[in-house]
Amino acid sequence: MSSLRPALLFAVSMTTPLAASERQLTSAPKAHILTNANVWSSDSQWIVYDTRARDDQFTGTTIERVDVATGVEQVLYTARNGGACGVVTAHPRDPRVIFILGPEHPTPEWSYGMSRRQGVMVDVADSISVHPLDAATYAPPFVPGALRGGSHVHMFSHDGERVSFTYDDEVLARLGPEAADGHDINQRNVGVAAPLGPVAVGDSHPRNHGGDWFSVLVTRTVNRPRPGSDEISRACEEGWVGNDGYVRTDGTRQRYALAFQGTVTSPRGTSHAEVFLVDLPEDLTMRGEDGPLEGTPLRRPAPPLGTRQRRLTHTDDRRFPGVVAAPRHWLKSAPDGSRIAFLMKDDRGVVQLWTISPNGGTPRQVTHNIHDIASAFTWSPDGRWIAHVMDRSVCITNSDTGETRRLTKPVQDAAHAPRPFACVFSPDGRRIAYTRNVRSEGAGHDQIFVVSIPE
Repeated sequence: MSSLRPALLFAVSMTTPLAASERQLTSAPKAHILTNANVWSSDSQWIVYDTRARDDQFTGTTIERVDVATGVEQVLYTARNGGACGVVTAHPRDPRVIFILGPEHPTPEWSYGMSRRQGVMVDVADSISVHPLDAATYAPPFVPGALRGGSHVHMFSHDGERVSFTYDDEVLARLGPEAADGHDINQRNVGVAAPLGPVAVGDSHPRNHGGDWFSVLVTRTVNRPRPGSDEISRACEEGWVGNDGYVRTDGTRQRYALAFQGTVTSPRGTSHAEVFLVDLPEDLTMRGEDGPLEGTPLRRPAPPLGTRQRRLTHTDDRRFPGVVAAPRHWLKSAPDGSRIAFLMKDDRGVVQLWTISPNGGTPRQVTHNIHDIASAFTWSPDGRWIAHVMDRSVCITNSDTGETRRLTKPVQDAAHAPRPFACVFSPDGRRIAYTRNVRSEGAGHDQIFVVSIPE
């Protein structure tokens, strides 16, 4: 315990704000919802957002961006035919955005849901042209490269050549809970799309649609994980590992990998999330050993050949086991791929930042603060800092020393404190974007703020 005390005292002592500059960017009487990462344009000039009234309701009809210098807002896409859109992220190099689109011409039988949504891309310079990311076919014959359900929270890899997403299967959802036929249960999984399309589908279902990219699932879940095993019932909240992957223990480089939260069953029979990693092959089109890429009427799509899923953390015996569910957060890797950050409680029950190597080993507790880390987080481009909310302030934590510094003063009214969903470094490392609820015209709306990083 004595070895932790200097770090604890140092971190707690750094509670006064630095000489940071906080600025409210938006003020229109509508919601401005930020995704957990990748909200900045590559030149750090624009921030993209959606206009859902609440982050947990899919009711938005526009995808927009705001100029950081001027505060001017621009509409990039307007939903049509009764559809809704949201959860937008930006391409790391090109002027493109990607987001969720719900069903157009919705009906009571086919409305927005976790297994009834898709990813679409829009070129900023040509918002009229909408490019479907993932193809989908909801009835046999199923097609390799096409999904059978909905994709969600789309994140480009650092080179822009792949997109990750979470996925729910409409075909399995319609079958309901597992019955005598032993079919797969619809469980959340992680998928990846690559520009290997277009993927064409038939007309076996009226909601089938083609896609420009080739999509596959890359995680494996089972209906009932064995207690104490590495089997999982859910895969979610993923993040790309490294700007160029990570270095394996043998010195070779794994170019594409995703860290994600996998729900295991402990030896006691309880469930919690652990940190998992999946190494991806260069070729995503080859059928693997678990079954066809496109799935079957009773089985979900199987990962491609060469996909390797590994468990990195084993926290069953801790007082507070597992990655925390609140605040909701996505696993994020240091830019060099050497560390994966996640949130877990310490033995006092305080939510702290932790890291672990993509090669496994013992997790390292980064922070020893008296307050919970209270939001999703992102790394600075140089890997030195992690941005997050703590004690109603926007903060940065030194990823090596664990020192946490406030950038903004604590907001006295918790209802108007920085929101827990996004605290996003700009690509140039000079600013952090986040949202706060601000009252205007008699109502509260989430507005976008930025805070500059002091020299």
